[in-house]
Amino acid sequence: MVNVMGHKIDMAVNLGGIRMRNPVTVASGTFGYGQEYAGLVDVTRLGAITVKGIRLREWPGNPLPRHVEVPGGMLNAIGLQGPGVEGFARDYMPFLRTTGVPVIVNIWGADESEYAEVARRLGEVEGVSGLELNISCPNVKEGGSVFGTDPRAAASLVAAVRRATTLPLMPKLAPNVPDIRVFVRAAQEAGADALSLINTLPAMAIDIESRRPILANKVGGLSGSAIHPVAVKLVWEAAQAARVPILAMGGIMGPEQAVEFMLAGAAAVAVGTANFIDPGVFLRVIDGIEAYMRRQGLGSVRELTGAVICD
Repeated sequence: MVNVMGHKIDMAVNLGGIRMRNPVTVASGTFGYGQEYAGLVDVTRLGAITVKGIRLREWPGNPLPRHVEVPGGMLNAIGLQGPGVEGFARDYMPFLRTTGVPVIVNIWGADESEYAEVARRLGEVEGVSGLELNISCPNVKEGGSVFGTDPRAAASLVAAVRRATTLPLMPKLAPNVPDIRVFVRAAQEAGADALSLINTLPAMAIDIESRRPILANKVGGLSGSAIHPVAVKLVWEAAQAARVPILAMGGIMGPEQAVEFMLAGAAAVAVGTANFIDPGVFLRVIDGIEAYMRRQGLGSVRELTGAVICD
């Protein structure tokens, strides 16, 4: 792409060792394993494909109902349903390898040893480009937020996974903590190559006629446009302590929110809930970032990272 001044626009970013042709991926759990969307949109346009959470063995997730639309977004309590490492490698990686797009696998487990074993095994799967460590999911009773709300537990987990693999590691940080910078520093010191934030916000919805929680899990994670300002603030704070790149997500509905995240300090962004509304939204985000750069007379998307003016 060439801007109005005749200079080529460089959209490439390096997300902690994951080389992306543009700074846009999708949020784990909102894009399946890529092939579900392949008949609708050109998934090869993505900078990376981030897949649903994978643990060691197949996992059924939570009972139904496990999602509900709410004002400004949705609540989900899917519970990280997935095919396990073996099923993922067998059933989904063959397609993902054909895309030519870096594959980021979101991983989780009940304890450190399971996280580490998942990471070790995925390191042997051709085509896996990096790992997003889910240490902040509010929808499972084991693993998940047990690590994400305790900086020492988070650091210990990152270090354990770091010992198990040479793949780029990107912990996904929880939003419901007193100071996100404490977790940024803990993850970095333990060996994180990049950081992912934010995960969904713990939330609840009640059916007033039955007086019962709508979700079978009672509580779930809030995503969508309602959480975007919260996410921007946390990304901005995290960037002040980060020495590694940040992947930002939370309420991206178009290119404006993506650019906002990058100005706050993100190197790349992930589109999540909007994928359920418009499967082609990530294309609008990519093209919109390029259009913004042309208007601003910028040559490299990397110039956007942390360029917010706060005087």
